Amino acid sequence: MLVLLPPSEGKAASGRGAPLKPESLSLPGLAGARATVLDELVELCAADEEKARAVLGLSEGLRGEVAKNAELRSSGTRPAGEIYTGVLYDALDLASLDTAARRLAGKSLLVFSGLWGAVRVGDRIPSYRCSMGVRLPGIGALGAYWRAPMAEVMPEAAGDGLVLDLRSSAYTAAWKPKGEVAERTASVRVLHSQLVDGVEKRSVVSHFNKATKGRMVRDLLLAGARLKGPAELVEVLRELGYVVEAEAPGRAGRGWALDVVVSEIH
Repeated sequence: MLVLLPPSEGKAASGRGAPLKPESLSLPGLAGARATVLDELVELCAADEEKARAVLGLSEGLRGEVAKNAELRSSGTRPAGEIYTGVLYDALDLASLDTAARRLAGKSLLVFSGLWGAVRVGDRIPSYRCSMGVRLPGIGALGAYWRAPMAEVMPEAAGDGLVLDLRSSAYTAAWKPKGEVAERTASVRVLHSQLVDGVEKRSVVSHFNKATKGRMVRDLLLAGARLKGPAELVEVLRELGYVVEAEAPGRAGRGWALDVVVSEIH
C-alpha cells in the first residue's frame, strides 16, 4: 500500500540534527531534479528578498520564510513526518502511533513537495517554504517541472498494491497514475452530509476534509492494513466504521473515486 499525501503549507522549525544530506532521501531517482530546484530556490532567496517573496506568494508577515529558504543547505533537519504540520498531520498524529503502525507509516506514506518532489515521512529534511504552485524564474511551474522525473520513479514506488491518493489538486499535477497502476489507485473525497428542511445536502468542508483523511490514514495504519486494491480498501474502511460510497470505473486504466460521507464536523 502506498499513500500519497500533500504537504502542509506551514511547517515546524528545522531541527538540531545534521544538515541536509540529499543522497539520504528516498526515491534517489529524483536526486538531479531536487538539486536543480534546491539550487534555484536558495539562490533566489539569498539574492533578492522582495523578488523571492513575490515568487513564493508570501505576505509581509511571512518574510522570514525567505531567509529560512536561503539557509536550507546549512539548517538542521528532522524527519519529514515532524516537519509537516497542520490539520491532516495533527489528525494523523504519527508520534503517538504504536511501533508497528509507525513502521508501516515509514514504508507506506509518501508526501509530495514542490521542493523535494516527494519524500517519505522518515526522510530528514529542513523546514522550507515552496509549494507546488510556485513558478520559479529559471524552472517555471513546479507542477509541470516534476512530471517527467516523477513519471520515472513513481511506478516502481507504487509497487503492486493499493495507491491511496489523498493529495490536493496542486500536487496531483506532478504525477497522475496511468495504466495498471491507475486501476489500483483510489482517490478520496470527504463529504459532509446534513439535513436542511428535511432534505439531505452534501458539501466539501476543507478543514474537516483534511482532518478526516488524517484520521482515516491513522486508522488504516493502526489496523496494519496492507491492501492490494480499491475494492479491498472500501471493505476495510467500512469495517473501521466509515461510510463509503464507491463505484468501480467503467473503463480499463481508470482509478476509483471514493466518497467518505460524514455527518459530524470535528
